[in-house]
Amino acid sequence: MNKLECRTFVEQVTAYLEGTLSPDAEQAFIAHISRCDGCEGYLDQIRQTQQALSNLPADGLPDDTRSALLAAFQRRATNS
Repeated sequence: MNKLECRTFVEQVTAYLEGTLSPDAEQAFIAHISRCDGCEGYLDQIRQTQQALSNLPADGLPDDTRSALLAAFQRRATNS
């Protein structure tokens, strides 16, 4: 079995939660969780975030809020 690196794990979290990983990739993903506390915690955080966001109304953000958030994310990405 291939060892999954943390970076690949993080890239695959959404696919795992949506059930779209191949069987081999899912097996490697689950094996990684069993030996990496950091990634197990990250997966738990993503699940909690999904749960919290599922309670938001379906209508989108106001345009000014959306623009402010996108600008903040872009600034953060540039400073990383």
